[in-house]
Amino acid sequence: MKPKLQNYSLVLIGLMTGVLVSIGHGVFAERENTRATLPIEELRTFSDVFGRIKNDYVVDVDDKELIENAIRGMLSGLDPHSAYLDAEQFTELQVGTTGQFGGLGIEVGMENGFVKVIAPIDDTPAQRAGVQSGDLIIRLDDTPVKGMTLNEAVKVMRGKPGSDIELTIVREGLDQPLNITITRDVIKVKSVRARILEPGYGYLRISQFQSKTAENLVDAIEDLKKENKGPLNGMVLDLRNNPGGVLNGAVAVSDAFLDKGMIVYTEGRIADSSLRFNATPDDVIDGAPLVVLVNQGSASASEIVAGALQDHKRAIIVGSKTFGKGSVQTILPLSSESALKLTTARYYTPSGRSIQAEGITPDIELDRVKFTSVERNIEPLKEADLSRHLENGNGSKEEKSPDDEDDDSESLAAKDYMLYEALNLLKGLVILQSRM
Repeated sequence: MKPKLQNYSLVLIGLMTGVLVSIGHGVFAERENTRATLPIEELRTFSDVFGRIKNDYVVDVDDKELIENAIRGMLSGLDPHSAYLDAEQFTELQVGTTGQFGGLGIEVGMENGFVKVIAPIDDTPAQRAGVQSGDLIIRLDDTPVKGMTLNEAVKVMRGKPGSDIELTIVREGLDQPLNITITRDVIKVKSVRARILEPGYGYLRISQFQSKTAENLVDAIEDLKKENKGPLNGMVLDLRNNPGGVLNGAVAVSDAFLDKGMIVYTEGRIADSSLRFNATPDDVIDGAPLVVLVNQGSASASEIVAGALQDHKRAIIVGSKTFGKGSVQTILPLSSESALKLTTARYYTPSGRSIQAEGITPDIELDRVKFTSVERNIEPLKEADLSRHLENGNGSKEEKSPDDEDDDSESLAAKDYMLYEALNLLKGLVILQSRM
């Protein structure tokens, strides 16, 4: 089955400064009603302050710098995701959206003046070095983060591939800060990874939503079916630490598992911000049971997918409560090669839930746990261990039970306990479905 890709308008949602957002037009300045409601007295005050700074400040300040700082202050007071992008920052954002750039491989935001790690990107220097979702970065090399803007911090973290940077990190549960040295590399984001967990059971990992993520997902499922030599009994979709990406990617991924109904809708103050997206016929895994894994690093586009599949009762959502970013940012280019990144809408799940600051609550909550295997020096006593035990009477030779082997399932439990539980749940759903 090939992708059910529609011509969804390109709206991008995410968390990082280089995070993908939609490109709009500078329409606000052209609105007659905007001109009619200009706050004249407040603008006089602004002009007065501007003049006093120009005349009385201890050093001379460039007019352009003053105006840009005023704009930044205006936007920073709105919400954490609206910002002014000067020409250099606008160029960096466009570079960041290509899927390849020099850096560490982390999606970040700001919290209490520090850089917060939303999620490390799969197979990047940051992930390999042990950076985790929820970490607070307080120093970059010897430079304190406090007082930096997010754009400034991201600029420091990006750099020439092969160069090192030391992050000082505060992590919940640890008494002392961590010092982690990371070697920058060219970050190439591969959004879809897939494998067979056990015969009949597939695993899909989406690390970030890009414009071709759904197409790559469908191709990966076709490859899994070939490897399985037949249809899949069930699927685990892993959205943990997925910080978001393009809206049309999230819509198309949801559509791949739905055959009807609304996927998501957005609402804002202007007409262009009100969008509706509906599923089209066919389900890429033909209605097989689906389990979706999420955690606190699952944000934005990830929450759209989890919310849509949860509302339509198409999947069981497992994990911990998601990040709660339910807003859409639009890039509004300005005439000076700069741009505004402005929050223009909220998005809602099919049932009308706004995820903003709330997140998606899993159907089955399973916090981060560590699996500790039982020491195997002393095995439980079985009938077969008794001297002169009676043969089973079937004429078959005694064989070791699967429990006597160090099987792959125990290895999975040790490596990724949440995925191990998701696979067990999936098996139960398949059994239940076969008896209905």
